[in-house]
Amino acid sequence: QVQLVESGGGKVQAGGSVRLSCTASGSAYFYCFGWFLQAPGPEREGVALVDSDGRTAYGDCATGRFIIPQAQDNTKTTLHLETNNLKPEDTAIYYCAAAYGSQFSDQWISTVVGGTGNGMDYWGKGTLVTIST
Repeated sequence: QVQLVESGGGKVQAGGSVRLSCTASGSAYFYCFGWFLQAPGPEREGVALVDSDGRTAYGDCATGRFIIPQAQDNTKTTLHLETNNLKPEDTAIYYCAAAYGSQFSDQWISTVVGGTGNGMDYWGKGTLVTIST
């Protein structure tokens, strides 16, 4: 069982940056963690996934502006998302999610990050990021 709590959301001007954090409590090993966003209207989208080996994959909405820093917390209980050059259309609730498992295939990672989050077992409540012009 894993509990996920996001932080770092808020209001930022277009062109700015925000660093989101997700803290996992409970057993955080043997998990794949990820970020998803839910903008008003559209379906939830995958932003990025990282597995316990450090392999990272990005969804289409990441557009090179959203990055999971390679240097994560050594206890593997904190996941960050660096967001840069934010645009008004990036306004969304950003969710942290986790999937339990010891190994994740490239195909699984690609499918999940390219989808709406099906396959992830645990979800945080989300943090709202609002980008103003």
